[in-house]
Amino acid sequence: MRIKQSAGDTVFMVLVYVLLTLLCFLFLVPIMQVVTVSVSPAEIINRYGFHLIPTKFDFNGYVLVMHNSQIWLAYKNTIVRTVLGTSITVLLTFMGAYPLSKKYLVHRKFWTGFIVLTMFFSGGLIPSYLLVKNLGLMNTVWALVLPSAVSAYMLLVVRSFIAGLPESLEESAQIDGANEIFVLFLIIIPLSLPIIATVGLYSAIFHWNAWFDSMIYIQDGKKQVLQILLRNILLVGSDPSWETSTGGLKMNVNSESLKMATLVVSMAPILAVYPFLQKYFLKGALIGSIKG
Repeated sequence: MRIKQSAGDTVFMVLVYVLLTLLCFLFLVPIMQVVTVSVSPAEIINRYGFHLIPTKFDFNGYVLVMHNSQIWLAYKNTIVRTVLGTSITVLLTFMGAYPLSKKYLVHRKFWTGFIVLTMFFSGGLIPSYLLVKNLGLMNTVWALVLPSAVSAYMLLVVRSFIAGLPESLEESAQIDGANEIFVLFLIIIPLSLPIIATVGLYSAIFHWNAWFDSMIYIQDGKKQVLQILLRNILLVGSDPSWETSTGGLKMNVNSESLKMATLVVSMAPILAVYPFLQKYFLKGALIGSIKG
C-alpha cells in the first residue's frame, strides 16, 4: 500500500535531497581538484580557478612517484602499522567490551565511569613520550600502535552492541559447557561483524592518516610512515631524499602535480576499501549507538 505524502512532507524531502546534493558536491570538489591537478601539465595548473575536469594530461608526476623507492618503503611501513594496529584494536576492544556488557560484573558502573573519564583527561604529550621511551619502544612500530590500541569511545559502542545480543545464545552455550572465552570468540564475535567493521574501519583510517606520533617516536627515516613523507612533500615541495630514491630518474614535473600525485597514491587504498565495508560500517555505527 502506497502512503500519500502531504505537501509538507514533499517540501521536506526536496530540502533533504538538495542538502545531500550540496554536501556531495562539497565532498567531491576537493577530490576532483586533486586528481585533475595530479594529471595536468604546468600550463593548466598555473591557470587561475578550479580545475575539476582534465583538459590535458601529463602523468609524469605519477611516473616519478612510482619510481620512488622511499614511497614504497613508507607504504610498507604504513600497511604494517595499519594491519597490526587495527588487529590489536579490534581484539582488545572486544575483550574489554565483553565483560563490561555483563550486568553481573563486579563494580561495573565504576569501571565504565573510569573508562569514560579517560575520554576527557589524558596524561599529556610529555608523559606519554617519556613512557614510550622508558619502555624501549622508540623507533619501533609498537610505539605507534600500543598507545592508541584501545579507544574509550569505541569500547563503549561495542559494549552497547554486545549488550543488545540475545542472552539466550550465551546461556545455551554455557549449558553445553562453554566457558566465557569460548562464548566470546565462537559466538559473540561471529555475530558482531557490523560492529567489527565499524571498529576496524575507524582504526584503519586513524592509523593510515596518522603522522604526528611517527614524527615524535620514529627517528629512523627507513621506518617512517607514508604520511610523514607526504607531509614533507606538501610543505617543502619535495622530500630531501627524493632525487636519490628515484634511481636517478629526473623529469620536468610541476611541484603541484607531484604533490597531488603523491596525495592520490596515499589515499587510494582507503577509498578502495571503504565501499566494501560501508554497509557494515553504517549498520554497526547505528546499532552500537542506540542499543544497551
